This record gives sequence, C-alpha cells and structure tokens, in this order.
Amino acid sequence: MKYAYFISCINESMTKELDIAFEKWKTDLGIELVKLEEGTCCGGSNLDYVSPKHCWTINARNIALAEKMDLDLVTSCNTCLLSLRHAKHDLDTKEGLKEQVNELLAKDNLEYTGKAQIKHLLWVLNEDFGLDTLARKIKTPLKDLKIAPFYGCHILRPSHLMGVDDPNAPSSLHQLIETLGAQTVPYASANKCCGFHTLLVAEEESLNIAANALEDGIRSGADYIVTPCPLCHTSLDLYQNKALKSRKNLPKNSIPILHLTQLVGLALGYSKKELGIDKHMIL
Repeated sequence: MKYAYFISCINESMTKELDIAFEKWKTDLGIELVKLEEGTCCGGSNLDYVSPKHCWTINARNIALAEKMDLDLVTSCNTCLLSLRHAKHDLDTKEGLKEQVNELLAKDNLEYTGKAQIKHLLWVLNEDFGLDTLARKIKTPLKDLKIAPFYGCHILRPSHLMGVDDPNAPSSLHQLIETLGAQTVPYASANKCCGFHTLLVAEEESLNIAANALEDGIRSGADYIVTPCPLCHTSLDLYQNKALKSRKNLPKNSIPILHLTQLVGLALGYSKKELGIDKHMIL
C-alpha cells in the first residue's frame, strides 16, 4: 500500500513522536508513504473563515501534489483531515470553483482533478489494511491494558464530510484498540472536544473542556487515553497538569495520553522508548 503523506505542522514541531512511532512500524505492515515535502499548512480549520479562496487554493495544491503521483493522500491529524476534505468537497461541488483554482495552480504546473481520496491513518489501518490482517501481525497483545478512546471533533464532524463514524456513537477507534488486544472502557468524552482550538483565545474555557475529558478517563479506570489526533494529544498531555489543577477528589492525579501510532507500535513489539512515549509530559 502506497500513499502520499501530508506532514502536519504540529507533527513537525510539538508531537514529533507521533511520526517517530509511525516510522518504526509502517514497513512491518507494508505501508509506503511519500511525504509531501512541498506541501503547505492546511490552514488549521481557521483559514476557511478568514479567506475561503486561500484555503481552497492551498489545499487544492496539497491534493494536486498527491494526484501528480497518482496516490491517495493520508494524514494523521484530525484538523488537517477536516481542512483537506472540506476543501475537496467544495472544489468538487461548487460550480466553477475547480476551474478558478486550477488557473492559479497552473503557475506551479499542477492541476486539481479530484481523483485522490483524503484519508486518516486510522481509516487506512481499519479499512485498507484491515483489522483481521493487523491482528495477525501483533507480537505483544495489549491484553492487560484498559483504554479510553478519545476521537476528537474533526475526525467525526461534520459527518457529511467525514462519513466513516457515527459522530454520536463512533466505533472505528474502539475496534482498532480491541484488535490490538486491549479493553476499551465506557468513556463519556470519547466523541467530545479537547478544547485545543480555543486554547489561545479562551484558555480557562479550553482547559475546562480538557479537564472534563481527563476526569472522565481517570474515573473510568483506564490506564491510558488514546487519540488519533496530535492536537488532542497536545491539549490532553501538555496542558494536563494545568487543566486538572482545580479538579478535586479524583482517584489519581493524572492519566497518560498515547497517540494512535504509539499504541499500534506497542502491540507490534516496540518499546516505549522506541515509540517516543518517554517524550510525553505525563508518563
């Protein structure tokens, strides 16, 4: 399986361990990635409000780079997924928009055709590679772990752009976790927001949202919260101590957060150090 890989900004800066883990085990599963070295920031689900034209253009260019290689485009960031799929939807459905954008892309010898699919790594593992096949690759079943799945908003909503999970009762991350041998725990915050996108403008409200998810995870008895999104990881790991500061009478005062790629790596036999888990704030 071969894909173009969209390098999200946060993976290059704050959550490098996500890609470090992915690099460790991707060849074990026969997944080949061609990084979009010429790709640009997706706009972070904000640019579309400020300047839709610029958002359409930069994401059409990102997709066109994948199409030039005749590959589907994969990302491991929920927000990049939303930005790319939102742009693709508009480019494919708004009359005349694709032609307008292609006039600009022609200056870079690129053309957006719409043939490339935009996928999240979670979907690639579940659907393209297949959970039955993944189960046969496991070297260290995670049978002793209790996991609280945290999807994050942008892989679920808006559902007409995502189309994989029921946003009110998602299951794809649960299925993957259970395939790896771990037990999923009932977790009220599984499909809730992590608060990341309001962190810089409304910190108190953002931390309260993160604290709700963290408290749910702690009270569920989970060993870890696992998320497929680096932005959610940043909110729940990096800001965890600050978020939980005002919460009282918790069974314990912290809960480790794992990236999806790290959980898969553990089941494939890699150590916590190899997967960059020792780089997290909360261990």
